[in-house]
Amino acid sequence: MSYLFSHIASVLDAESRISNDITIEHLLTDSRKLYAPANSLFFALKGPRRDGQQFIVDLYTKGVKNFVVTDKIYADRFPDANFIFVDDAQMALQQLAAYHRRQFHYPVIGITGSNGKTIVKEWLYQLLHQDYNIVRSPKSYNSQIGVPLSVWQMNEHHTLGIFEAGISEQGEMLRLEKIIQPTFGILTNIGEAHSEGFVDAGHKFREKIALFRNCKTIIGRDIDFETGRETVEMMGNDIELLTWGPAGSNDFVVSDISKEERKTIIRLQGQHFEIPFTDDASIENAITCCCVLLHLKISAETIRNRMMKLHAVNMRLEMKKGINHCIIINDSYSTDLSSLEIALNFLDQQGAGTKKTVILSDFLQSNIPDEELYSLIADSLKSHHISRLVGIGEKISRYASGMDRQIQVELFESTDSFLKQFRSSRFREEAILVKGARFFSFEQIVSLLEQKVHQTVLEINLNAIAHNLKEYQKLLKPFTKVMAMVKAFAYGSGGAEIAGVLQFHKVDYLGVAYADEGVELRRSGITIPIMVMNPDENAFESIIENNLEPEIYSFDLLKSFDKFLQQEGMEHYPVHIEIETGMNRLGFTAEEMDELADHLLSTSSFRVQSVFSHLTASEEKEQDSFTLNQFKLFDEASKKLQRRIGYSFLSHISNSAAVIRHPQLQLDMVRLGIGLYGVDSAGSNKLQLQTVATLKSTVAQIKHLKKGESVSYNRRGVVERDSVIATVRLGYADGYPRRLGNGVGKVWVNGKLATVIGTVCMDMFMIDVTDIPGLNEGDNVIIFGKELSVQQVAEWAGTIPYEIMTGVSQRVKRVYFEE
Repeated sequence: MSYLFSHIASVLDAESRISNDITIEHLLTDSRKLYAPANSLFFALKGPRRDGQQFIVDLYTKGVKNFVVTDKIYADRFPDANFIFVDDAQMALQQLAAYHRRQFHYPVIGITGSNGKTIVKEWLYQLLHQDYNIVRSPKSYNSQIGVPLSVWQMNEHHTLGIFEAGISEQGEMLRLEKIIQPTFGILTNIGEAHSEGFVDAGHKFREKIALFRNCKTIIGRDIDFETGRETVEMMGNDIELLTWGPAGSNDFVVSDISKEERKTIIRLQGQHFEIPFTDDASIENAITCCCVLLHLKISAETIRNRMMKLHAVNMRLEMKKGINHCIIINDSYSTDLSSLEIALNFLDQQGAGTKKTVILSDFLQSNIPDEELYSLIADSLKSHHISRLVGIGEKISRYASGMDRQIQVELFESTDSFLKQFRSSRFREEAILVKGARFFSFEQIVSLLEQKVHQTVLEINLNAIAHNLKEYQKLLKPFTKVMAMVKAFAYGSGGAEIAGVLQFHKVDYLGVAYADEGVELRRSGITIPIMVMNPDENAFESIIENNLEPEIYSFDLLKSFDKFLQQEGMEHYPVHIEIETGMNRLGFTAEEMDELADHLLSTSSFRVQSVFSHLTASEEKEQDSFTLNQFKLFDEASKKLQRRIGYSFLSHISNSAAVIRHPQLQLDMVRLGIGLYGVDSAGSNKLQLQTVATLKSTVAQIKHLKKGESVSYNRRGVVERDSVIATVRLGYADGYPRRLGNGVGKVWVNGKLATVIGTVCMDMFMIDVTDIPGLNEGDNVIIFGKELSVQQVAEWAGTIPYEIMTGVSQRVKRVYFEE
């Protein structure tokens, strides 16, 4: 469904200037996710640090001519564009989405809760798509911006809507309710997640339940309504509250839950339903879905058949290293236009500067006519500059053959047909998105394309990097820039991949240790400024060829680089000056500022981009006086240098810990390092940082030893009782320190800590799992991650998190994912 621009202005009851009354089909809030400029309406949202209006010029050059803004000054600059003027662009977006929702009168399910919202939504889609044409939230689009973008997808072809809503503070749910306008409500649970913005559990319940104030029916677990039943009753006598649980007073009685090796049998309302999961969260989500289907009068036999076929919801896009220097993005579990756009944006982010291939199956269960559907797919691929499409399936083969000639098209009737003709040599040095409906079993294709390494992996959560960046930005003044440190292979997490995320989220600078790290980033498509902190004469040529900006820390280096630039005929090359204030590592002293200024003024080779210093102990309270003295020395020296050379530059001294503990030291820019990776070096607990890296391996073998038997080299580990010992596929060659052996270190296995026994070997170590029942060969072992923090592992090893993270060997496979 689409609207004329003039109609949207009328809906918003806002002043407008219309040059050409264009039909609007797409709403855009993120300039990086543009794919249909001619019919897109950009809402220039204002955040705590960025104003969306600053991207109007860039969007206009890319073909966008329709804008919702708060300032009229842009209208004069672009006379042939259309503008709507509002007080708040986000409220305008929500108002438009609410109007769009009112045009449709089919049932809409609204889902909220602390956990499980997305799983329940996706499972309901799996269970009901044969009965309804369903429109649903893409991924976990449940925020103040995600919900209106989700609801905008509704059209006259659908017969059921399923939307999730998440909130983090008071008052947000009332705005989402006006947009979703659910007729049927599902409460997944009220847990501890996202509780920061609420007084207590009762307050959070009242805020969440506001989504259902106009619903006819609400379904949820009995214990979640124990403290809030009165609140529901006060919302209106017409609301039907249906609860499930073990008590006979529930509308849906769960009389038994029986877990077996690979399945769970649930006895609900006198019927047996089987699901292919055994974890408690999946069981709870499945019961919720089962109750919904029973309420919708789906027969027990049909429910039983469908519940057995439920499959896990992959909540993340995974990126892996592929054959022949490719990167593989695995999204081989769903096909719809919304998730395709999300996946293509991720491909853009991680495949910048490389050839891009998309392996795509038929789109199943789409309510859009095939010809129109595949035309939209073709437009999306073209707008994302895809080089090659590999289409698999009868429908995509029929409609993709006439695609734009700029895209190389290869078509196969089935996955088997593709596999039979597969040649690894045809995929080389490119970024490959593999996206298909589950029916097509694209995991077989991923397996062929993936680089084969051993079972130890370092999983990198790219969402967590972006989240942690935003957490620190909350503490920064609007004008303070961010330099993100990606030295040492981004603290072991993967330089180019992490840099791609940081560039996507518009950090101002990147910092690397050596020139070759910067060169690698440039080759990977990173275009933002990069500072090299340890340049040497042998790297000068690489530095200027790749537009890297060196740190200058001594007169010898200054003179050498000056001479090189003069030989190359280059002037005003960007450099960064380090001032020594107490680290006593590198840098000019404060007393050398006059001499430094004289050298800078005597040549036209340089343009000073920034002047900075390193804090020695900003995380330690007992060193605060030293830290503040460092700042005083730096401030005086940098101001003196600026006066002498006669122009301004960026000043920066704050690191991750100082951003939290010394906000007055922000200056023009801050340098974020270990904090971006989820480690609060200040130990402040002021930020809700997320774990970025999870190092995991698997159990290779399980042995049963008798009391007195020994484990590993030199018989250092001797069991004091009959014991069960598991061998883990990880050793000191992978970066697991030998000093964690002999009972010092622990790992996380099946929800418990297991102690390392004996000496850590080159490629493996052993753990005592005597008190951990149910462990099998091949089961996962968490070395560090969310369950077991890298800080704790570092403490056991007598070191710091930096060393543990950077010590993970390059032979350990990195798997990148975006949830």
